[in-house]
Amino acid sequence: MPITFYDFTPAPSPRRARILLAEKGIEVENKQIDMMQGEQLSDEYKKINPSCTIPALQLEDGTILTDNSGIAAWADAYKPENPILGSTPAEKGLVASWNARIEFEGLMAVAEILRNTSKGMQGRAMTGPLNLEQIPALAERGKKRLPLFYDMLNERLEGRDFIAIDTLSVADITALVCVDFGAWVKITPTDAHTNLNRWHAAMSARPSAKA
Repeated sequence: MPITFYDFTPAPSPRRARILLAEKGIEVENKQIDMMQGEQLSDEYKKINPSCTIPALQLEDGTILTDNSGIAAWADAYKPENPILGSTPAEKGLVASWNARIEFEGLMAVAEILRNTSKGMQGRAMTGPLNLEQIPALAERGKKRLPLFYDMLNERLEGRDFIAIDTLSVADITALVCVDFGAWVKITPTDAHTNLNRWHAAMSARPSAKA
């Protein structure tokens, strides 16, 4: 059985996994699940991932991983060269900590804005099988949070090429996707975020960023 990656190319969440798999040099069979047509809610896809979220990765033995954290952990164990989660205990702790912070302070802020303002997401304010109404106050909260997130990353990247440790890690991949996702809601780093913009340009130039 080939390794099968369930993907929807325009979406940020599967993009994180695509970049990671490209950085690790792991080849997969790509199967598109059209979220615009609601294919993630189909009975067929629910057999793959009952949570109706994308990405999902089906391994050679049939095991299915249904989130980016699981896919990253598997990828580093499957192909240990150029570890994406850090090498030493301290590095692993830093990567896990920074990745969690980027997800909470950055990705969540963008999602709060997008999912609670987009006309196309009315009645679908959260991913998953449950239909939920939009909450405008959450969008306003996200709009306040996201610029602070950019400020924080800009400060962290002073004199640094990567966010968590001295080599590329999953935290950089998550942050790249987050900054690009921010453009969807028209909140992007400003000219004053010189460190963040330098880092973003370097990350965007990596071949994996186009995966």
